[in-house]
Amino acid sequence: MGTVVQLKNQINNSYFQLKDSVEEKLILTDEKIKSKLTSDVQLVQRMTDYHIETGGKRLRALLTLGSAKLCGYSKGSRDINLAACVELIHSATLMHDDVIDEGVIRRGKKTLNKIWNNHSSVLIGDYLLSRCFEMMVEDGNLEVLKLLSSTSSKIAQGEVLQLQHKGEVDMLEETYLKIISAKTAELFAASTKVGAIISEAENKEKDALEFYGKNLGLTFQIADDTLDYNSELKLFGKKIGQDFFEGKITLPIILLFQKLDGYEKSNLIGMFDKKIRNKEDFNNIISLIKKHKIIQDCYQKAQHYINLASNSLSVFKDSKEKEILKNLTSFSLSRNF
Repeated sequence: MGTVVQLKNQINNSYFQLKDSVEEKLILTDEKIKSKLTSDVQLVQRMTDYHIETGGKRLRALLTLGSAKLCGYSKGSRDINLAACVELIHSATLMHDDVIDEGVIRRGKKTLNKIWNNHSSVLIGDYLLSRCFEMMVEDGNLEVLKLLSSTSSKIAQGEVLQLQHKGEVDMLEETYLKIISAKTAELFAASTKVGAIISEAENKEKDALEFYGKNLGLTFQIADDTLDYNSELKLFGKKIGQDFFEGKITLPIILLFQKLDGYEKSNLIGMFDKKIRNKEDFNNIISLIKKHKIIQDCYQKAQHYINLASNSLSVFKDSKEKEILKNLTSFSLSRNF
């Protein structure tokens, strides 16, 4: 038991090691975000202040700062500005997500749309994106501008693709991967590649960090979707079953559907056809997931992307920064917050 606890601590430590290694710059990133979201419109200020107070892991910003450090970026503040930029893109997509999913809890607190309304939340998300694009233009690098604007476009397309397949219990695994690749992995990939671009790294290093970020993002999202059905874990800031009650089709449900017989498949389809799913429905799903060992199957699939992400860093010389990013792949799968 002691070994398991030590391993967990080591995995979670990789996140805190990354945070500690760029702590001063992360503080400046948070300050940059706050200053950029200042507004004379009272409601805008109240909503953005509330959003900032809800915190978050700042993982995408950390990836930009960590990747820049790995590539030797040391002078200037472009890494800080662009770390703030990727966080604003992420925050905007969360606001739009909560409207689409009719979410009520995010990071353990009420969502913006729950406190105010959907119209305000959509507009605040747009406000964050417009501020982000101002920062991208200020940076002045066409490669960065092209990458981040393209990433924003892909995220939006991923949202639409998910809507298109909403409630499809028989969704193909390939379709699910396309959705999470667009919605999550693309921004992870952009976050890491930006760090290499501003460091004027070689193309092979840019490509390696982009590949690392994409596979880290896939791992992260598969883990996040799996946590929603993992009743064995006590989590911070995430309510178990949230995706289920919102009617989201994710990997655990897709893999479960593949293993069920005809009658059970019909029942599962019926559950997601309902406008509202109840606690009893969720308990039945959890029982089936345990019976068919779906959690283990999901983690096994995620392990494939961990290996790809970890191996992609081999183009870099051994360093503390490289080791931290390598260890972060395990954190993305095994975290409990």
